[in-house]
Amino acid sequence: MKRMLAFSSRNVKEMLRDPLTVAFGIGFPVAVLLLLTAIQSNVPVDLFNLEKLTPGIAVFGLSFVSLFSATLISKDRSTSFLMRLFASPLSSVDFILGYTLPMLPIAIAQSVVCFGVAMILGLTPTLNIIKVLIVLLPADILFIAIGLLVGSIFNDKQVGGLCGALLTNLTAWLSGTWFDLELVGGAFKTASYALPFARAVDASRLALSGGQGVFTHLVWVIGYAAVVMVLAVLAFRKKMNGENR
Repeated sequence: MKRMLAFSSRNVKEMLRDPLTVAFGIGFPVAVLLLLTAIQSNVPVDLFNLEKLTPGIAVFGLSFVSLFSATLISKDRSTSFLMRLFASPLSSVDFILGYTLPMLPIAIAQSVVCFGVAMILGLTPTLNIIKVLIVLLPADILFIAIGLLVGSIFNDKQVGGLCGALLTNLTAWLSGTWFDLELVGGAFKTASYALPFARAVDASRLALSGGQGVFTHLVWVIGYAAVVMVLAVLAFRKKMNGENR
């Protein structure tokens, strides 16, 4: 545990060396929220209601946390740093947790800032916002785990395309953030709800409105987070074993 925490502390310092990336990850969802709110103020129909838009933006913004975590672990793999650490008593679980713990506060901060700006723009402050932040925790872990899985397999150039382009677009189009999935329906809606992104958005929206059925969606997100985290550990272990031979 002490070694894992020491490794986690090292990763915190590594992230703080690039504050612009951290600021961009936290600030970009806010920029999108401001833009869409400005559009809403100039159209006669209720396209981007803050009560529905903000939880969606909070989930969408987590795709940048995936990119951040994938870049961090892939860059470490490309240097001799991890090769030296492979000789230490740290297990693959210790490594993955050591990367996850520093990323979690960034993911939470992103959601807090997003809802803080939304309240300035007119979102009614309620205790349900705290509930939303709690409901978003499994999604935080899921997106971090996706980044760690991708970063454990691919190099730092490849993760940019996978997490920066592919995952961002999957999250944007299959989460129901920008439009109601009921309007499309059919196979598109079925595929969307088979993945965790729309489930995370719906759980967050229900938590914010005080509606029922939060756990029905949340259990999907928790399940995906657990599976992807295990896959990240297994992928990292395979890399450890391969590079130790």
